[in-house]
Amino acid sequence: MEAMKTTEERLWDNVRQATLRVLVILAGVAGVESVWANAAAAVNYRLTADDLVEIKVFQEPDLDARARVSGEGTINMALIGAVAVKGKTVEEAATAITAKLRDGYLVNPQVTVNVVSFSKRMFTVLGEVQTPGRFEIPDNREITLLDAIGMAGSYTGIANRKKIILKRRSGGQEIIREFNGKELARSSGGEAVIIQPGDVVTVPESIF
Repeated sequence: MEAMKTTEERLWDNVRQATLRVLVILAGVAGVESVWANAAAAVNYRLTADDLVEIKVFQEPDLDARARVSGEGTINMALIGAVAVKGKTVEEAATAITAKLRDGYLVNPQVTVNVVSFSKRMFTVLGEVQTPGRFEIPDNREITLLDAIGMAGSYTGIANRKKIILKRRSGGQEIIREFNGKELARSSGGEAVIIQPGDVVTVPESIF
């Protein structure tokens, strides 16, 4: 299989291997767990509006660019125009760009995408929590519903933990869902409820 690879593909493998070696060196300085945790988070992060990304095309410097993800979830590049990247990981975004470049422009494009700066992704927690207000989703991290309540100082003494209300806008419509916080806290293998930018979490008062 190695003999069947083109020169460009072998060079690209060397680039990936060199990147891994750099990460290993960094791990020796900063600690293996923290380096690999940050690397994994960056890989899993999904692009959103206002993120600034850097696109590099191997051996095609004229196509290298920095672009901000628009409100419609696209970036614009020379030759290929708009590419939908919102909701994609950087690897998935690179795959989408590669497909467009391969369609009549380059024979074997090798594309990498990196996030230069992240948009401010805010959510709101209201009701019976210690410090209600607006909070920012940290870069490279996913925040669960329980994480969001924790960031707001956790419940007050009169909170109804069995009825947490999550409001979210999707496709121009408002979606309202209710969750039992006690069940979420007890669940160890269930699917976590992930907070999205613009979400409003409300913890109502318990009715005695």
